[in-house]
Amino acid sequence: MARRYDCNEATDRVTGLREAASAVRRGELVVLPTDTVYGIGADAFSSEAVGDLLAAKGSGRNMPTPVLIGSPNTLHGLVTDFSEHAWELVDAFWPGPLTLVARHQPSLQWDLGDSRGTVAIRMPLHPVAIELLTEVGPMAVTSANLSGHAAPEDCDAAQGMLGDSVSVYLDGGPIPGLVPSSIVDVTGKVPVLLREGALSPEELRKVVPDLEVAS
Repeated sequence: MARRYDCNEATDRVTGLREAASAVRRGELVVLPTDTVYGIGADAFSSEAVGDLLAAKGSGRNMPTPVLIGSPNTLHGLVTDFSEHAWELVDAFWPGPLTLVARHQPSLQWDLGDSRGTVAIRMPLHPVAIELLTEVGPMAVTSANLSGHAAPEDCDAAQGMLGDSVSVYLDGGPIPGLVPSSIVDVTGKVPVLLREGALSPEELRKVVPDLEVAS
């Protein structure tokens, strides 16, 4: 039976974060609020848990799961060939609605799907998410909806779709706007905007003027 905690109530939030952290360490799934959408998450280094996440959503391995982190410092252990442009984007827009596609360290023992040596990584601007990520480390997190359905506006919608496949639901209230993160590929010499979301090309070019937009 899934457990749900109201993170707008202090005592429930403390208990919920503790239970969510324990669930992640056991290889179970949790739903958490972020600044862009409710996410369903698992330990990024547990291949079995990530497989359960994809199964819960009805997603295939052709859509690799992004990774959320609680601090930019965590990048040092996860990515390689991270350019000066990439660090400038991190400094300007993290925590916030910017996902960076980077090359991950070849030595990492994780399986996020058919990622071809890259990882989509972000630090969300949400206190509940950051607190959980700081406690448990990098998490594989994607939108908390069934494949083909709209991203959930609140915890009710997420729970209605995912039910008992998730152990712990952290309810942070409605997500205003539901605007997805912008995705920038930083694996090459020039950053490339793959998806325009909360950040426009104009905003990004204030930091990296040579940003290209994928056709």
